[in-house]
Amino acid sequence: MSSFLQIDGVVAGYGRGDILRGIDLELEEGTVTCLVGPNGAGKSTVLKVLSGLLRARSGRIVFAGDDVTRLGPAQLLDRGIVHVAQDRSLFPLMTVWDNLLMGGHVLNDRALVRRRAGAIAERFALVRDRRDERAGELSGGQQKLVEIARALMLEPKLILLDEPTMGLDPKARHLIFELVREVNEEGRTVLLVEQNARAGLAIAHRGAVLDTGRVALTGGGPELLEDPRVAELYLGGAAAA
Repeated sequence: MSSFLQIDGVVAGYGRGDILRGIDLELEEGTVTCLVGPNGAGKSTVLKVLSGLLRARSGRIVFAGDDVTRLGPAQLLDRGIVHVAQDRSLFPLMTVWDNLLMGGHVLNDRALVRRRAGAIAERFALVRDRRDERAGELSGGQQKLVEIARALMLEPKLILLDEPTMGLDPKARHLIFELVREVNEEGRTVLLVEQNARAGLAIAHRGAVLDTGRVALTGGGPELLEDPRVAELYLGGAAAA
């Protein structure tokens, strides 16, 4: 596997305050990497910088061999970086189908958009069976599934998922994690920010622990689960023997 995304010494924040204070992180192509850490550590800020929603004050971001540090959201989207934000982002009064089609809004080929939407509907029973219902009528977990389905309309190279299971019941969380596995098995690289650190690290190839805007620890997902420092700080107790 080769280096796919490299973040070198990135500093970023809001107003005069820095949230990221020289973060270094590397992702390998075709892997799932999970970011964990306390509230305020900068996990969501990393995703915003990578998707162009927040400009880095300093440092460097290299994606697929190109320096993308100064690119904006539209340019990064065109490069294949898709961000599924923490907040619900569907249009509640629009149908599930129309929300899905919005995922292809940057594509000029309408026939291509319809073909991709049809293929996604074949894969996602929820989209197929409830395509004519308003998105606002779906449960929280169902809406998140549609958001991820919509992100796949652009056939992204890198998917940024910010707290996709927040507020969901156990069954819905399981479905989301299974979908992350499936998307990754198709060859897509995933950077996951997950409040449920134990579950997130369990499905990740690699994990990184953020603390005060820097990467404090990195390692394999299962390895970090067994690390007593991670268990004590972020998993609610000592690692199981």
